[in-house]
Amino acid sequence: MCGIAGYIDLKGAFEEAVLRRAIEPMMAALVHRGPDDGGFFIDREVGFGLGFRRLSIIDLSIKGHQPMRSFDDRYVVAFNGEIYNFREIRVALEAEKNIKWRGTSDTEVLLAAVCRYGIKETLEMLDGMFAIALWDCWEKTLYLARDRMGEKPLYYGWQGKTLLFGSELKALSAHPDWNGRLNEPALQSYMRFSYVPAPASIYRGIYKLRPGHIVTLRQGALTLGRLPKSKAYWDAKCVFDSVQENPFEGSQEEAASLLEQLLADSVERRLIADVPLGIFLSGGIDSSTIAALAQKISAKKVLTFTIGFTDPEYNEAKFARSVAEHIGTDHTELIIDTDSVMKCVERVPRCYDEPFADVSQLPTILLSELTREHVTAVLSGDGGDELFGGYPRYQSAVREWQKNEGILKQLAEPLNSVMPYDILNDIKGLGGRPARLGDKLFQRLNAATANAVEDVQMRYLSRWRTAQPPINLAAVGFYSNSREWAERGDDFNRLTFADTMTYLPDDLLVKLDRASMAVALEVRTPFLNHDLVKFAWSLPSSFKFQGDIGKSVLRNVLYKYVPPGLSDRPKQGFEPPLADWLRGPLRDWAEDLLGPDRIPSDGWLDPQPVQAIWDEHLKGHRNWQFELWNILMLQAWRSEWNV
Repeated sequence: MCGIAGYIDLKGAFEEAVLRRAIEPMMAALVHRGPDDGGFFIDREVGFGLGFRRLSIIDLSIKGHQPMRSFDDRYVVAFNGEIYNFREIRVALEAEKNIKWRGTSDTEVLLAAVCRYGIKETLEMLDGMFAIALWDCWEKTLYLARDRMGEKPLYYGWQGKTLLFGSELKALSAHPDWNGRLNEPALQSYMRFSYVPAPASIYRGIYKLRPGHIVTLRQGALTLGRLPKSKAYWDAKCVFDSVQENPFEGSQEEAASLLEQLLADSVERRLIADVPLGIFLSGGIDSSTIAALAQKISAKKVLTFTIGFTDPEYNEAKFARSVAEHIGTDHTELIIDTDSVMKCVERVPRCYDEPFADVSQLPTILLSELTREHVTAVLSGDGGDELFGGYPRYQSAVREWQKNEGILKQLAEPLNSVMPYDILNDIKGLGGRPARLGDKLFQRLNAATANAVEDVQMRYLSRWRTAQPPINLAAVGFYSNSREWAERGDDFNRLTFADTMTYLPDDLLVKLDRASMAVALEVRTPFLNHDLVKFAWSLPSSFKFQGDIGKSVLRNVLYKYVPPGLSDRPKQGFEPPLADWLRGPLRDWAEDLLGPDRIPSDGWLDPQPVQAIWDEHLKGHRNWQFELWNILMLQAWRSEWNV
């Protein structure tokens, strides 16, 4: 796991020393992602620089050094990630041609495949997580590519006359030409979803490369301020619609058997490493399945890691411990205390270098720190909920959509425009508490205006569902463009697809990547093998949802290794007792960020509704933890990065 950064400077060719002075601070900004090694490549003729920081996982020797150049000297690559089927590709290449390998790294196999098959065909062959920057020295062309599911990040865009790219925004901001300006629609989307949806970033002119896409940047054909359109080498929507037209036709037992084999194969590939490796274990369905299969495959005890909270209502550590004891792993756990929380919250805005407010980011950072003390790579159960229907909101959204008709739908929009929500919100309830009748009516009328089940889900995902938000709320990315929505499948499967296109890559995988890479820990996600994803999409929703219980077919796999009593419980998620923390150990920190003098008078946020919900939260009248966390993370980010 590593970090990449670079640029194409249209101001012209320079002395190597000048180009080096531009790339070195970009590399230094990513040293946390790759503390083991670093390198750079300069093409003076066209003002191109490519930098790399390495976390050594496969082939720990200097033979895995990057940027790496191909044998024919045509290509130079900087590659962040892992190619899990690199050994199979290597064997196939050797069958076609006698190749003198330098070492045993997957990077070298990637370069050899590009030389033999070309970049597009090579990408289609890969099973892995990756962000790739490939420079064609002959054609003076840069290719940027990202893995199918968006596990590894890649930003790119213009700043002045320089095109910048890199694994994190902090690398781009280290370039001398950086002049980042706030992107208002992205900020509005952040306030709605708690993350900035791809392809936008929080800065104008800077974009996230979309999962499964490649963009070609030919130096001689670049137009200042404009970016060529990226192209999908793996079109997720086409894949989903195709398998919906030709779904799996076997029994649920047959589906569970095939799923077990696909998942076991994926886990086995992701256990390949030349460094110590472990598993994140929460005790839930997804991580328990990964841990059980890994322990079955491994010849020795696998290492599992979990954290818990002192508040028993939020503490899942005991469940993870029980699963670990049953399957026989070597288990380590950490209980989070107040001091850990305070130290962690101060690091968040530098770790996530655009506003990001998933409330589980704090425990994820702390879990990563604990795990890194023991191993360099770890497997995670992320993706199971999105693929197999683990969120209760799927059932709620479908029920709401199916009853969303009649007179209320016709009247919702005109009523919404004239309703005195502020007056209704002032009406007090029992004990003098704010009843928030305006907000409740607003939510009902707003839901009635939905035109598709994806619209309903977007409202469920909206963190600020009040009649008087502190900012206009927009939706960039997937939810703003219905052409990206699935055209086939029932309502349940369409919602799981939407999550794999948005919530998974833009929230969960961002949280996981930044938290783990802040401490140089590689995280691998077996559920996100693309063949397994395609299979999950092909299953009828009845194999996933049975009544209000999700992940039915996945549970059938787990029950072969772990009895239901150890893993079956209401879904809790990886959430800390944030509401209480904001009233307790984090109160002074929050007060400092939320005061009227700290909310800039630049028109981005209205301080009045912010102060209103903060007062209600402190008095215990209502839990506003999600809305407050959005604002706090925005304020902390702006303070850290001087935006």
